[in-house]
Amino acid sequence: MNRRQLLALIICILTVITASAQPKREFRGAWIQCVNGQYLNKSMQQVRTMLSAQLDTLQKAGINAILFQVRAEGDALYKSSYEPWSRYLTGRQGQAPADGWDPLAWMVDQCHQRGMECHAWINPYRAKTKYTTELGANHAAIRHPERIFEYDGLYIFNPALESNRMYTCMVVEDILQHYDVDGLHMDDYFYPYPVKGLQMPDEEYFLRDPRGFKDINDWRRDNVNLLIRDLYHIVRATKPWVKFGISPFGIYRNSKTGTNTPEGSATSGTQNYDDLYADVLEWERKGWIDYCLPQIYWNFGTKAADYEVLCHWWNDYCNKRPLFIGQDVERTVKEADPNNPQSHQMYAKYNLQRSLPNVQGSCQWYAAAVVNNPGNYRTVLEQVYHHYPALQPEMKFMDSKAPGKPRSVKLDLKNGVFGITWKAPKAKKEMDRAVQYVVYRFAPGQKVDLKSAMNIEYISPRYDEHSAEFMYPKSSIVPGETYVVTALDHLHNESKGVKIKIK
Repeated sequence: MNRRQLLALIICILTVITASAQPKREFRGAWIQCVNGQYLNKSMQQVRTMLSAQLDTLQKAGINAILFQVRAEGDALYKSSYEPWSRYLTGRQGQAPADGWDPLAWMVDQCHQRGMECHAWINPYRAKTKYTTELGANHAAIRHPERIFEYDGLYIFNPALESNRMYTCMVVEDILQHYDVDGLHMDDYFYPYPVKGLQMPDEEYFLRDPRGFKDINDWRRDNVNLLIRDLYHIVRATKPWVKFGISPFGIYRNSKTGTNTPEGSATSGTQNYDDLYADVLEWERKGWIDYCLPQIYWNFGTKAADYEVLCHWWNDYCNKRPLFIGQDVERTVKEADPNNPQSHQMYAKYNLQRSLPNVQGSCQWYAAAVVNNPGNYRTVLEQVYHHYPALQPEMKFMDSKAPGKPRSVKLDLKNGVFGITWKAPKAKKEMDRAVQYVVYRFAPGQKVDLKSAMNIEYISPRYDEHSAEFMYPKSSIVPGETYVVTALDHLHNESKGVKIKIK
């Protein structure tokens, strides 16, 4: 049996084993980044064509959320009120797209058409990368150089300054007010990654205003804590249904750092707590973030940071906030499963992920890698782990009230095509408004069970209209079948169902 035949057999077996156990609710994200240069030297129409193709492929692979990078270095891939257009889009910072295109507005619309969430992904502190040689005239580092410090070729918005916290909150509020995003997302870049022998140039700010802290490291962590707290509150105040999520570096803290580290993992890599000054567990304890998505990009058997060790650690310390796992697509398929040398590590990773009670999904680094399908990664998503569609995980701490049932649900026949039509339920508040719908299909005599993903026939696009429909070719109708239609609000709270039986 050759490798291709073996893979086909593995997929067939796993499909049977995992189909009935597939969760009905699961975050299935993918990061679309700008800093890899995938937009450069293309017309805006070519970029749109490329991204449309990626989204179509990701949709087929079951991806239900896109984390779209819109602020990489104090710049913007949207019409910002404060910051210059990104060089990663047009080739020169401050230069607007020639055809007036707004990538974030377009991405939100494209995601919603496909039934996906769109999370705006920003970097809060990086003001210039090493390789940026020209800043736009209205860039913050040009207008307010006193708010910036340089570290290893980077420009950093000084985390110690309240003016920078306020500025970042203004940037986020601007995004929320002008774009119908579903989430506000930040990655792992807080204080810059440490460079051996290079000191952080912020000691004078600590000595000037220590705020009662005796240790500069505790002071730095508090600087970041204050930003996370303020961002959480600005998101809630502006659009309370928008999720605020963080994707930290995969190691919170190493257990051998010291005797006073009960929350450390059995690892030996760079640490959020000690090196990036990102106290992720504190944000979870305080309820300042709505989901945590650690980047566990290593494999089984990695000595410094073993995938299994870290998945178990984050599962144990997620503090009742939804936990998703950041997956490195290319690295996963490059190494064999230690327990099954004939296979790469994807199967073992997903089986472990779904066995842990607090893990509610994953996110793929990165979207184009999924599309490229190395090691048949995307094929396995389509045929096995994402074989059935999934709703987003519930976030009852944000909102627990379900929308009303769809109204005027009825069968219809138009030009030989069978359909189910309905009208949106009434809602007094935006939080209660139905924005999507689910259609379940049950065979004649089958018990109606809305808990199983196997019965989901269709999850609608995001609707702003007051009515919607689901159409089928007439030949697919089976007498005795039952359909059930439910409504979803912004946070995927699901209404009671309305039944339609085919006579």
